[in-house]
Amino acid sequence: MGLVTSSASTNNHNLYFSKDELAKILNLYSKGVSSGEWKDYAIDFNKNNAFFYIFKHSLAAPECILNKSLERKKRKIFYNLKSKNQNKKFESLDALISSLNRNIFKLVN
Repeated sequence: MGLVTSSASTNNHNLYFSKDELAKILNLYSKGVSSGEWKDYAIDFNKNNAFFYIFKHSLAAPECILNKSLERKKRKIFYNLKSKNQNKKFESLDALISSLNRNIFKLVN
């Protein structure tokens, strides 16, 4: 017999998106789906990062990556946006989302 560990104890120290953050990200994602720009997403997390990947096609590389990261030395959370034409660091999720709205959706309108 193998040793079974509780997932609650093994995932205690991972960085996650809060419920409010995830709602904001999914709202942005739904706008992209409605406009036909995005088709799929994925969420990943580890000890120091939480990732939200947005795909134009299910089998393609991510169109953009929203990253919530914890800088241990400063004990501060930052949000990073990586896409084809930018790689920026933000101190708030709202600033990241407004930047993404300006840059991505201006092509659609």
